[in-house]
Amino acid sequence: MTLQLEVIGALLVVLALLHAAFARYFNWRREFAVVSLINRQMMYVHTFFIAFTVGLMGLLCLTSAAELVGTPLGHRVALGLGVFWLARLLIQFFGYSASLWRGKRFETIIHVLFSVLWAYLSIVFFQVGLGENGFF
Repeated sequence: MTLQLEVIGALLVVLALLHAAFARYFNWRREFAVVSLINRQMMYVHTFFIAFTVGLMGLLCLTSAAELVGTPLGHRVALGLGVFWLARLLIQFFGYSASLWRGKRFETIIHVLFSVLWAYLSIVFFQVGLGENGFF
């Protein structure tokens, strides 16, 4: 399981770094030009803190995989991370409209890839949190 956590750590660090491109990729300058300054800044600040949190999760997995697997506190932390990523998986299906991806090749591929990623994270963290050897 420590190898799985280290793989997850690397994936989460990459995911955190990808957030730096969101503003340009999603054209936030144009999209948010019509919203109030507070709403525009909240979007940037919240995106930063999501990336920061995901990056810290990644660093935790990279530097402390053995502790997550082998200690009661590690199990509790992993269980909490499992709940976090399960919530993210559910949001993938119930928080976003399917019209954003359905019938669009690239968007559908991204939707499926991230759904698989959120499920993988949830499963591994729950297995570590529950002290199981797991599927992986």
